[in-house]
Amino acid sequence: MTEVSLGMPQLPAPDYPAEVRARLEADAREIIARYPGSRSALLPLLHLVQSEEGHVTPTGMRFCAEMLDLTTAEVNAVATFYTMYRRKPSGDYQVGVCTNTLCAVMGGDAIFETLQEHLGVGNNETTEDGKVTLEHIECNAACDYAPVVMVNWEFFDNQTPESAKRLVDDLRAGREVRPTRGAPLCTFKETARILAGFPDERPGAVEASGGAGPASLAGLKLAKGEVPGARVVPQRGGGEAPASAGQPTTATGEAPEPHPSSHDAPRKTAASDPDNPAGPVTKEGK
Repeated sequence: MTEVSLGMPQLPAPDYPAEVRARLEADAREIIARYPGSRSALLPLLHLVQSEEGHVTPTGMRFCAEMLDLTTAEVNAVATFYTMYRRKPSGDYQVGVCTNTLCAVMGGDAIFETLQEHLGVGNNETTEDGKVTLEHIECNAACDYAPVVMVNWEFFDNQTPESAKRLVDDLRAGREVRPTRGAPLCTFKETARILAGFPDERPGAVEASGGAGPASLAGLKLAKGEVPGARVVPQRGGGEAPASAGQPTTATGEAPEPHPSSHDAPRKTAASDPDNPAGPVTKEGK
């Protein structure tokens, strides 16, 4: 049956060339075999077709639907929900500037505005040479390195407007660019194939992928007691704070009650402020 939208007949999406179709089918079957239910493979399959054309096309969505025995509407609903799936041609390098709260106040907004002017593009637009697509994105879960720029989902930490301009200039000129941490940079199509679940076979890529940076691990080391603890702020009326960091004590020399915060532990009003005890509220407000 011909699909109908707003009363107008829609032509079916064209198929891939035979050799491309055969290659994608082999990859798709490998992906599908990883899941107990075939439809669970939809997300990596969308990355797979994105790695072929650089964005998710009607042809790619039709391919996913056929491989998973889904309707094109079901595939489209997923492809249009997640922002990692591009729905129009985009650049070899997706440059995302975090403009969420912490990155914004640390300079993310200024970086984004600078890059828009420097590249001559707006949000989610691509430079004329097809190299860079610029977009503002929400939290990258890297607040301890704010402001953060990501290129094809690799981190570039502690950026400034000037360093960000040098970054995009190097990308457009084909010069080598190294992320602050994580795997070596590759093109958006190559990134999409890795996200589809295929190994990154570039020499040294796995060894260089690493993990969280030192700033991200500081809290974990503190929790494990590998670094001295912070100075504890005394409770109201509790006297001077301990002079040394590490294991704090109360004014009487005893260990304090364990509490997740280094500030005042929650107490009843009457206990924390004995000069103004709190009692039950009456009709007269007393």
